[in-house]
Amino acid sequence: MTPIPRPEHRPHVEAAATDPHDRGVARGEQFRDGIPAAIEVYDRLFALGGITPAQVRQDAERALDTIGVFRPAAHAEIEGIAHGAGVEQWRVAALNARTEILANSTTVPPGECTTIVRRAPGSEGAPRTFGVQTWDWHVELSALWHTLDSRGGAHDFVGLTENGILGKIGVNSAGLALHFNILGHVRDGIGGIPMHVLAAIVLEEAGSVAEAVEIVRSAPLASSGSFALFDETDAVLLDLSPVGVFEMRPEHGTLLRTNHFLTPAPGEGEKTWLYQPDSGQRYDFVRARLASWQPPTTVDDLANCLVTGEGEPPVTCLPELDKPLGQRWASLATITLEPATRTARILDGTPADIGSRDWRVLTAG
Repeated sequence: MTPIPRPEHRPHVEAAATDPHDRGVARGEQFRDGIPAAIEVYDRLFALGGITPAQVRQDAERALDTIGVFRPAAHAEIEGIAHGAGVEQWRVAALNARTEILANSTTVPPGECTTIVRRAPGSEGAPRTFGVQTWDWHVELSALWHTLDSRGGAHDFVGLTENGILGKIGVNSAGLALHFNILGHVRDGIGGIPMHVLAAIVLEEAGSVAEAVEIVRSAPLASSGSFALFDETDAVLLDLSPVGVFEMRPEHGTLLRTNHFLTPAPGEGEKTWLYQPDSGQRYDFVRARLASWQPPTTVDDLANCLVTGEGEPPVTCLPELDKPLGQRWASLATITLEPATRTARILDGTPADIGSRDWRVLTAG
């Protein structure tokens, strides 16, 4: 196996303030080196994708304008991060809109992730819901992400995100959990709320799956992604796209997501060349495994479903370090979420590293 470069000590950020600008400043001050380092890697990826610095700035400022109209508090937090890190505001906006900016590229495909959410009988007979996912991204970003504890908004939340980016994957103090995968549609671009910003807004504001879906449906969308949203009693998988938001409910107690649309309407405009056949192969493999194994009853059982090896679809994604920038994918982290305990566990490693590395355990509220 190819080792993934990792920092000796993974950073953890605590930002607690009722004022979102102050919360952002606290985050930025903790990454005065880490945010410029992330900017440098993304500048290289943007350039590789044929996106000029002028276009990056224009797209970032347009995204920031949209964020300011939809959620002024999110705009203020981005402004605070930039102030705390000592960088220009549009630079932090570009990090938060990196998915949307890279949608203009034909040479830098987005990363791949696999998510499973399971509703299973609990010890008292009542169903309990839990989830797991890999976060697969460029190995050049392996040292530029951190765990997060954000407090002071409507709900506190914990989870994982990249340097300078408001949010990604996590669970909040109301027991609302969110897993996040990227999808691709031919109409993807700038003009809506960036997916990472929307994820952070949902985690900060939503107290239930129903509230989360309402927030997502109210957001102007110009790009694609998937949120697996679940709380103690409900779960839904969303196809998000410029042509609408489409819901899927658990099948046999399970939600499964890789990186292709699962509903017909957005699927008609899918950028199939980004992920296929890989996404379909991973989806079919994990679905067959879930059908043939004993139904997972714990989050650890569920996490083991993502362990793959040689000759199997790369659910456990290992980088080929001899490949050039933009083609070196890796499972940078494995994440489990449990709404009942408001707990996120983050493994600085692939699913195959389970048992040989320690989970970082975070609790919201």
